[in-house]
Amino acid sequence: MTPVRKYTLTSWEGRPAVPERSYIAVPCHCLTMRQASRQVTQLYDQHFAPTRLRVTQYSVLRVLGRNEPLSMQGLADLMVMDRTTLSRALRPLERDGLVSVAQGRDARTRLLSLTQAGHDLLDELAPIWSRAQAEFETRFGSDETRDLRGMLSRVVSQIA
Repeated sequence: MTPVRKYTLTSWEGRPAVPERSYIAVPCHCLTMRQASRQVTQLYDQHFAPTRLRVTQYSVLRVLGRNEPLSMQGLADLMVMDRTTLSRALRPLERDGLVSVAQGRDARTRLLSLTQAGHDLLDELAPIWSRAQAEFETRFGSDETRDLRGMLSRVVSQIA
């Protein structure tokens, strides 16, 4: 009887290949960016661990604070998030009194704004965010970080 061959990301063999690193490196731009995104999110979340927020929630507060009031769709568009994911991120922020929701021009539109507590918390968290930014730049270098941010900004603007 012939052994069953199993497909792995790196080879066709009778047994799975073991990656040299702790992640699977494949020539897929999407997978590599998702892996990097998860790693960067974990780095920032480590800095935000003493607070009651994750970096994704901090990002919602920050974008909303700079552009308020915003409709749900307007915030989702700025964050390049789908509304379902955004709703999940907003729920605890609204529950904790950091974000207020008001009726928009019609019954279907809700306008989001930061409460005073939301603005105050954003100010308190700014140094934590700055430390996370600094650690990232220390690990990868200021020039590389600037270039990466520029390239990723182009990706966001050209694909959106």
